[in-house]
Amino acid sequence: MPFSYLGRILIGAGLVLIVIGAVFVFASRAGLPLGRLPGDVTYRGSRFTVFAPLGTSLLLSVLLSLLVYLIMRFRR
Repeated sequence: MPFSYLGRILIGAGLVLIVIGAVFVFASRAGLPLGRLPGDVTYRGSRFTVFAPLGTSLLLSVLLSLLVYLIMRFRR
């Protein structure tokens, strides 16, 4: 695998992460409760905090699955 191909993959992955980060920033500014949905678990100990966004992960999984399904359906 040539290094230019690997470089393109890394640039593409970086752009995808930037887009995902921007979506989260704009969602929080719009008042969407991502990270505070029912099913999101937060445990605060005396010296640490554990956060497990189960509800948010489930919602994003369903939405992304629907998006991929629609893209593949209309691509035929």
